[in-house]
Parts: sequence; C-alpha cells; structure tokens
Amino acid sequence: MNGEQFIGVSAQGRLSSQGMRSAGPALSLRRVALLAGLTGLVIFVAVHWFEQSRSTKASPIMPITPVSVSLVKKGTLDLYLSQIGTVTSLATVSIKSRIAGQIMQLGFREGQMVDRGQPLFTIDSRPYKAELDQYRGQLARDQGTLVNARKTLERYNTLLEQGVIAKQDRDNQQALFDQARGAVENDRGLIEAANVDLGYCSITSPIRGRIGLRAVDLGNYVQTTDTLAVITQLQPISVIFSVPEDNIPAIAQTLASDQRIPVEAWNRDFTQHLADGYLLTFDNVIDQSTGTVKLRAQFPNDNYGLFPDEFVNARLRIKSIRDALLVPTAALQRTQHGTFLYVAQNDRTVVRRQITIQATQGDITAIASGLNPGEMVIRDGLDKLRSGSRIDPQVVVDTPATPTPSA
Repeated sequence: MNGEQFIGVSAQGRLSSQGMRSAGPALSLRRVALLAGLTGLVIFVAVHWFEQSRSTKASPIMPITPVSVSLVKKGTLDLYLSQIGTVTSLATVSIKSRIAGQIMQLGFREGQMVDRGQPLFTIDSRPYKAELDQYRGQLARDQGTLVNARKTLERYNTLLEQGVIAKQDRDNQQALFDQARGAVENDRGLIEAANVDLGYCSITSPIRGRIGLRAVDLGNYVQTTDTLAVITQLQPISVIFSVPEDNIPAIAQTLASDQRIPVEAWNRDFTQHLADGYLLTFDNVIDQSTGTVKLRAQFPNDNYGLFPDEFVNARLRIKSIRDALLVPTAALQRTQHGTFLYVAQNDRTVVRRQITIQATQGDITAIASGLNPGEMVIRDGLDKLRSGSRIDPQVVVDTPATPTPSA
C-alpha cells in the first residue's frame, strides 16, 4: 500500500512538472511583448520631448517691449554758448545839485519812470534872482562909465591934434576907457553866470529811466556834494557776460559783416525765458586769468523783465546748421566702438544702427550719417532692446527744431 501511494505521487509529480514546462514558453512571450511595448513608449516620449525642446530653443518667443519713439526730421539746429551774465544799465545818473539851497518842490514819485527833461527838484531861486538883479545894476553903472570915458577920449584926441594937451594926458584917458570897457565885460560875465545858477534851481532828468528812492525831503537844505536821487535807464538795457577767447574770431567776423548775433536771456535755472536781444560789442582785451573776453548784449526790455545787477544766463547763438537730421539726444547709445541708436521697423521690431554725430545742442542732436528722414528712433526703454526685439510704441514724441536750454 505504501508502495502504491509512493508510485502514484511520483506519477502525479511528473505530470505536474510536464504541465509547467508546457506553460512556460507562453508566459515568457507575453512578458517580452510587454517590455517591448513599454520600451517603445519611453523612446517615443523621449524623442518627442527632445524634438519639442530643440524646436523651442530654435524659435524662442520674443517679449514685446513698450517704448517711446520720435520721428527723424529735417530742421535747423542752432548752436549756443551759455554763460552767466550780469544785467547792466546803459546809463546810470546820480542826481546832484549844482548850487546850494533849500528844496521847495518835488516833481516825481519814488520808483517812477521819468522822461528826459522832466522836473525833479526845485531849489529856492530868490537868492540867485537877487544876485542877478545886482549884477544887472552893476552892468548899467559900468556901461554909463564906459560911455563917458569914450566921449572924453574923443575930445582928448581932438585937443591932441590941436596941440592943446600933451600926449600923456590922452594916453591916460585911453587907459580909463579900456578899464571901463573891461568892467562892462566883467559885468556881463557875472550876469551870465547868475543866469546859469538860476537855471540850476530847477533840476531835471538828463535821461529816461526809473528813479529810485530819494535821499532828501521837501524843505531840506542841500549842498553841491549831496546826492539827491539816482536814475537808471531800463530801456534799452544790456547784459555783460564772458565767452572763451577761442570763439572771438567767429564772433568778430559775424559782427564785421553787419549781421546781428541773437542773444537770449534766461533766468538762473533755465526755466523762464526773460528777453531777446542781440550782441552789441565785445571788449578790447582778454582776461588772462580766465582766458575769456567780455561781451555786451543789448535788449529792448519792453516788459522790464531784466533788472540792473540781476544775474541771468546769456545764450549766444554762434552757428546755425540748416537742413540737419534731428533726433533726441536721449535716443543715442555710446560704446567703445562708436555711437548707435535703435530704429523702429514696419513689423514693429527694431534694428541697431551705427550713426555719425554732426553736432549736439542740449536735448537735440544733428546726425551726419546713418539715418533717413521719416524714420522712427527709440528714445525710451532702450535698456531692454537688441536687434530684432519686438516693440509696442506707446508714445510718439516730436523732435523740436529748436533745442530746450539746459543748465
């Protein structure tokens, strides 16, 4: 019995082993197929990711930069020299009395604009009228003496011819006649001087200008050394300033051709345009300590915008460049290889353009080469740009033909 069981188990084990060996090849095939599918999927995903990454690197999406642009246009660029100057009156008069006396009348208000010949002060004239009358009476007396001496001389000449008197007597009478004639001439001189003094009793303005605060009051007794008031001419008025000596030849040449050189007056910080004038002349010496020459510019000063001893900025136009290509100075970019700027294209991209500068005045620059009229240049947002960058023009800023002054 035990032997039969052992034989049965052994037979059953052999059957089971044979079944396992027969099922093994089918299971291996399924596993190989599964592994192959997974491997293909991984390879497909990897290849797709690599292609997409390479495509992204080859064609990046450029950001859009908001910028401000300006139009390149033709115009005239005026070149200036800006210097600190002092407003100086062309005439300043200290009013003094030529005679001593008491002030009887005032003919002005303090700070008033007075005209030439306008009465300002009236001095008591009674002492000078009395002196004039005295000299007139003295003249009448001496004229009578002269008439008597002339007639006596005529008689002495007749008696001398008749031999009645000596020649010495006639010569003595001639001396008396000459003395009387001299006294008459002296009296006439005294009368003329008295008339002049009498005229000084009325003090008038010698120029047209603004009178300042008076130094004396009505009823004061003044001497010839006293200053009564000061009058300053305000129209026209001048500004004196200095320029480097290197600019004098060009300025002298322009003045010699009878051309007026415009000069502008601005306040200290260039925020207010005060007046327009022209260059009048320049000094005859160079200040060796500074290497500059003084210039005087004249201004009509119609609105009294300039005041004596005021400090202003004088802008002298030394040259004008006509038909120049003008761009904002803010659009320029400088490197060790030269100057360039960014030009906007029709497809809303920018291109870097090398340029040559002709001249710069303040916030405006004239371009000698590298640009064409009508092109648009970028003036703001430059730090984020390079050739090919996409832009979104937000503001179009006009380029003025006349530059704004800068301190």
